[in-house]
Amino acid sequence: MLSSERVAIAAHLHVLLRRKTGRVTDVEWMAANPEYAAEVVRLARQHALENAAPELADWAAKLEAAMRQPEPPARRPVLAPQPNLPADAAAALQGPAAPADAAAAGARYVGRLR
Repeated sequence: MLSSERVAIAAHLHVLLRRKTGRVTDVEWMAANPEYAAEVVRLARQHALENAAPELADWAAKLEAAMRQPEPPARRPVLAPQPNLPADAAAALQGPAAPADAAAAGARYVGRLR
């Protein structure tokens, strides 16, 4: 599960806990730390049983399931360095070279900044 999905579930549970119990939680830490998330889930379930709040139990179950799922592997960048490219192809991927001096750089522009 993506970390953004975990944060969304944690944020929803945070809002419910704030409204029902007055308790403030840390959404980012809840999405990143499994121990903290487990404790928030325990608190939400306890309050759901004591005060008949089934939506707390539902969102606690969603967070618990989200924390069990592994995060997908990181994606490789599209333009990653290629070690076996010829020199001219590698230079073309990097773009145009910067001018050697400031006069050459200033000559490219029609006007100047004040």
